[in-house]
Amino acid sequence: MSAKSTLKCNKIAIQQALCGDYKLILNKVCERELITGREYNNLKSINKEDVEGHVIELMDKIMNKGEDTCQAFLDLLQTDEDVKETYPELKKIKLKDTCLLPKPVQASSDDLPQESQMGAKDTYQLNSRPTGLCVIVNNEIFTHSKPRPGTNKDAESLAKVFSWLGFRVLMCKDQTGDQMDRALKCFASLSDLSQLQEFSVQEWCDSGFTDLQEAPKHGDAFVCCILSHGKKGEVSGIDGESLSIKQITKSFKATDQSALTSKPKVFLIQACQAKPGEPGGPGQRGVMEKDLQSDDCSPLTIPEEADVLVGMATVEDYPAFRHPKDGSWFIESVCKQLRSGCPRGDDLYTILTRVNREVAQKEATSKPGEGKQLPEFRSTLCHRLVLSPHHD
Repeated sequence: MSAKSTLKCNKIAIQQALCGDYKLILNKVCERELITGREYNNLKSINKEDVEGHVIELMDKIMNKGEDTCQAFLDLLQTDEDVKETYPELKKIKLKDTCLLPKPVQASSDDLPQESQMGAKDTYQLNSRPTGLCVIVNNEIFTHSKPRPGTNKDAESLAKVFSWLGFRVLMCKDQTGDQMDRALKCFASLSDLSQLQEFSVQEWCDSGFTDLQEAPKHGDAFVCCILSHGKKGEVSGIDGESLSIKQITKSFKATDQSALTSKPKVFLIQACQAKPGEPGGPGQRGVMEKDLQSDDCSPLTIPEEADVLVGMATVEDYPAFRHPKDGSWFIESVCKQLRSGCPRGDDLYTILTRVNREVAQKEATSKPGEGKQLPEFRSTLCHRLVLSPHHD
């Protein structure tokens, strides 16, 4: 049964339970961003309605938003401690018919064909300690183009969340196009570690980046985050020389010698995908607020090889917004959704779908609809990728 069907079948019972404290559930759905700020204000100020009427309006609003929002709402009703304490009647309602909380090694459903009910075999096994390497290429100061203020905030946010997920986080700062290419090939093979000295590799330790502590080794997964300017199909080095997304992922293709063969490889690219000569992208000129900038960037191309996921900050031909102090919309949402979804056992595909939805709801200008951004991800992963917090 779908999440929306579960809500529909139990709608009256849920509404009666939530009437006990309408303001709490309204604040909770707003906090989880299941509704927009405007919808929150409208629902909060409905006239000529009693408490039950307010709850009905909220439920209808949730159900009209589609399956993902319905699932997130059911998740809220079942997992939030304040909700469970405030509405004990919810325990009597059967809300667990849908698979809302996938477990790291349990991925079966009565609705799936038998061959898909593979349990642990359907999920990448991440048993190494650390889980693997997370390499961040952080380009801030460019020779012939504007700098990227806010990128260090993105790098720090990524380092914190992937360290929390058990990865060893390494960073290369301000790389030319050629250096990016050679550094990533070096990380892919780890055959000549002496090369890493050229790229000034730093390592995340507790609360900041320090000198590299010891030689890096691959684990059961690999993550690469690139923060830079770029154009359609490519990201830029600080010298203006470009490296294509296809070339980046190609460096990590499966071979008999590669330690990453059959292991998940995730690439997160914070950069625009505007066409050459169109730094803002069509329809974007003159609509950004003063404190929002764009990363002139690159499209998403993905190799045919398996076990690769590439997540882009924006769809083709458009810019990606970045705040000079708070960092980019995309990276901020990725880190937020990883922290929210990973403890529940959500797979990365599900988490990045939530990132798409969250970023798509943001507005870059005071006039709704004129400054929008929609991330994109493409995957050849052959199993569910479930990242879990480490408590070593």
